[in-house]
Amino acid sequence: MKKRVFSGARPTARQHLGNYLGAIQNYVALQEEYDCIYCVVDIHALTTMQDTSKLQQYIHDIVLDWLAAGMDPQKSIIFVQSHVPEVMELHTLLSMVTPLGWLMRVPTFKEKAKLQPDNVNYGLVGYPVLQTADIILYKAEAVPIGEDQLPHLEIAREIVRRFNNQFGETFPEPQAKLTYFPRIVGLDGTDKMGKSSNNAIEIANTPEETLERVMAAVTDPARRYRNDPGHPEICNIYSLHNYFSSSEVDDIARQCRSAEIGCVDCKKLLAEHINTTMQPVRERRIALAEKPQYVTDVLLDGVKRASVIARETMLEVRQKMGLV
Repeated sequence: MKKRVFSGARPTARQHLGNYLGAIQNYVALQEEYDCIYCVVDIHALTTMQDTSKLQQYIHDIVLDWLAAGMDPQKSIIFVQSHVPEVMELHTLLSMVTPLGWLMRVPTFKEKAKLQPDNVNYGLVGYPVLQTADIILYKAEAVPIGEDQLPHLEIAREIVRRFNNQFGETFPEPQAKLTYFPRIVGLDGTDKMGKSSNNAIEIANTPEETLERVMAAVTDPARRYRNDPGHPEICNIYSLHNYFSSSEVDDIARQCRSAEIGCVDCKKLLAEHINTTMQPVRERRIALAEKPQYVTDVLLDGVKRASVIARETMLEVRQKMGLV
């Protein structure tokens, strides 16, 4: 019997190339080996998203991105977090057994609190509890993460251990499905590519938009003139060539160091390779976008299948906690 995997994405914007290289390709590959549950975690988005006017559009866009990239609704359950209300109930019940001190020491809470000092809400503090509820509501046994995310999963494991010790064996402790998640540097060269940082190339961008975004990107800060030798090891554009120009990357580095090519030519080459690589995904996305009911149907089917699991889990939880 296949093990069950759970993962989710916050609908705060459309998916970008960092998401594609770092997560979505892995999600697609896991479908062959695991029973996969993939969730658009809209409640999580509310911890930082105060303007929700585009929330539904982002949900639709993310699912389009996923399907275009190869997620198969016949192999995976794809749904929206809030459409299965049992996750909120489990979140509340788990909060009764989760010490506040555990949550206050989570690094991401401290980081988010600094970024939004005027909106340090309870949801931000309780984010790991809801995240745990997401995973264990479906009794997922594995969560695909990179090594840097191990501390985040460990708190979920601690909550599970505490619940099982107090109320009896109920949930499996979710294990890390360690996967390589490359850190894709943003176009501004200052941080990783992010949905909210305006430093990303979206999966859905047209070839023209991609070229425009790449041409505006920061390059080697030490190279001021066309004839200056380049330093590809510190160049944001070269880091992307590693993923989209792999067969030419050594030659690109050589030409950069010898100033045979300038940054403009290097950028044009990258945009060309990105567009070639992403063309099949973008073509599928365009075709799916012309059938908006298809995305709706995928999500309706997904929530039905997810709800069956969620109801069974919550009946067991209520019984174990003496609520029924």
